[in-house]
Amino acid sequence: MVSLLKLAKVTEEGVRFLSPHDGTPMLLTPEHSISLQNTIGSDIIMQLDDVVATTSPDHARMKEAMERSIRWLDRCIAAHKHPDRQNLFCIIQGGLDLEMRKICCEEMAKRDTPGIAIGGLSGGEAKDSYCKVVENCTTWLPQNKPRYVMGVGYPEDLLVSIALGADMFDCVWPTRTAVRHLYFPPLPFAILLSAPLPKFILFPQRFGNAITFRGNLNLRHASFAHDFSPIERSCTCTCCRPASSNGDGGGDGGLGITRAFIHHVAAKETVGAHL
Repeated sequence: MVSLLKLAKVTEEGVRFLSPHDGTPMLLTPEHSISLQNTIGSDIIMQLDDVVATTSPDHARMKEAMERSIRWLDRCIAAHKHPDRQNLFCIIQGGLDLEMRKICCEEMAKRDTPGIAIGGLSGGEAKDSYCKVVENCTTWLPQNKPRYVMGVGYPEDLLVSIALGADMFDCVWPTRTAVRHLYFPPLPFAILLSAPLPKFILFPQRFGNAITFRGNLNLRHASFAHDFSPIERSCTCTCCRPASSNGDGGGDGGLGITRAFIHHVAAKETVGAHL
């Protein structure tokens, strides 16, 4: 919805928009949104919410969106066919107005959904405003349920948000940045899965920049062509742990991925575009 707002009109019925492909009129209602997600079968599904950019000066529209999101949640709950195996998350709205956020948190919490998302952020607001919203929302929300901040993906934002009480995140940033010749790590996923924390963030993307605890490594650079050390020397994750030298499955049980290997795949091999 956010990316297609210029093509959309939000009403109480739902969101009417024109297909970005051929201009065909389409209608997405809370019920249809849930039906699609029920069909997909994902473990976590999201309510349809009314989103307004945090930088909008229209207080009345922000309030309308917040209140509509609550009403749409009720419709989503009623339409949800598989609550026994799919977890419906509500989405907190209210812009940067803490009073609206508090009202929304209280109303959404009454619906007792399995998890709760904090939406409408990362829209260009100042970092201190972002932090105030996340900190207050995580304080107002139930402590025994996952609190998911939507659209947050910069490494520093993840760490700050965790410190403020958030549990889950998602963002297009890793993929978009990978397309711009960057390559990075599964820090948030390791946190979510309570797995041993890798010391670099590594997504299987096609270009070679690794975000490590020592900063970014542009592994496409020629200086890494003969660097056979692991991506992060002190890391014990599967990628960085040494592999068996004779291929018998012995050794430390890792993949032994080296900086030189990533350099070759990203800078020399066409297969790198498909990883």
